Amino acid sequence: MKKYSRLLISLTLLIFLLVAKPIFSFIDESYFRDDSTLGIIKHALFIASVSWIIIEILRLFKKRLLKQYDISSEDNLKSRKLHTQINLLEKIVVFIIILSAIGLILLSIESIRKVGVGIFASAGVVGIIIGLSAQKIVGALLAGIQIAIAQPFRVDDAVVVENEWGWIEEINLTYIVVRIWDKRRLVLPTTYFLEKPFQNWTRTTADIIGSVFIYTDYRISFDALRKELTRLLESTDLWDGDVNVLQVTDSKESSLEIRILVSAKNSPTAWDLRVFIREKMIEFIQKNYPESLPRTRVVLEDKEIKAKG
Repeated sequence: MKKYSRLLISLTLLIFLLVAKPIFSFIDESYFRDDSTLGIIKHALFIASVSWIIIEILRLFKKRLLKQYDISSEDNLKSRKLHTQINLLEKIVVFIIILSAIGLILLSIESIRKVGVGIFASAGVVGIIIGLSAQKIVGALLAGIQIAIAQPFRVDDAVVVENEWGWIEEINLTYIVVRIWDKRRLVLPTTYFLEKPFQNWTRTTADIIGSVFIYTDYRISFDALRKELTRLLESTDLWDGDVNVLQVTDSKESSLEIRILVSAKNSPTAWDLRVFIREKMIEFIQKNYPESLPRTRVVLEDKEIKAKG
């Protein structure tokens, strides 16, 4: 019953306004400035209660619909897409309902309606002033609607924003909340994601390839490293069995650059797998090829011996 409490309260208020007209008859309208004040109050309460009921029904319908799509499951791309669309569309519809309700209430007041007509009659300069002052707010709202339609990211997508790695936690009309890996929250305006580049690691699928770089001496055995890498990957559940690559990607004066590519089912698992492979490969080199660790060579020659020779 708790989840229906707000709906029941709004329905009770509406029923009260519809059937309790005799109660209003006992109120002495002389307390109000004019006879229409009580009618305005009743009209405003009626509009507010109807709007409240519509919003609560909309939210209950949304909760029932989203229950069928669990975003905590492993393969949750479709669920996250629907959660993102429905949550944003709900915010847009609620915003329109509230805005419409406020407009209807204001229009029921004669003095405000007259002022409104006068403003619309001379809306040229006033419209420009309001437009300039509210352009950021309107831009943020339009950006939120565009994100709901285009979906460059969804709820629980893994992203890299402002050099921070985390997950999309909330998508609102005017701002986005990113949950950073260390439990901090990064709050950014919706316009940020339309104006600046960002990385989305789970745009189409959650699986991802991770890279590990190791620097060794020229005397290292590449075949031995490849066999050890395969053994390590087969010994852990972090690897998804897809990518297993070891390549020499650069050679410098004093060392070789070895790049290892491995794959995992999602970005957090890929991070753990990269750390695991890096640690174990370094341990393997330390124990079996200690002479192949990076080193600097200095050659000293005796000029006298060289001259005699």
